[in-house]
Amino acid sequence: MGKIEGRTLKNVPRSNSEDDTFDTLLNPILVVEVLSSSTAAYDRGEKFEHYKQLASLEEYILISQDRVHIEHYRRQDARWFHNTFQHLEDLLPLASIECEVPLRAIYRRVVRNAS
Repeated sequence: MGKIEGRTLKNVPRSNSEDDTFDTLLNPILVVEVLSSSTAAYDRGEKFEHYKQLASLEEYILISQDRVHIEHYRRQDARWFHNTFQHLEDLLPLASIECEVPLRAIYRRVVRNAS
């Protein structure tokens, strides 16, 4: 097992070594997508179905860029559970990396007059 800042990693990160950039992680535990109108259906559908095949993936996050709206999918055993967050006061729990992120921080430069 590898270590990052004193934490033991569940899996040592593996990259695609077919090229020199090593920019494709083969065993992510968390994937975050920022939705656009042209890719939202694909990100929620076919792309998510592909990601579900990754044994390492524990969480999949979809972030709307035009309103406060985050979809959180979390795998527990063989089932996927879904939660939606729509308020700046909400905290997004990321159990796979043991942290919570305030939506206010995610949307800090996106939402005008955030209260």
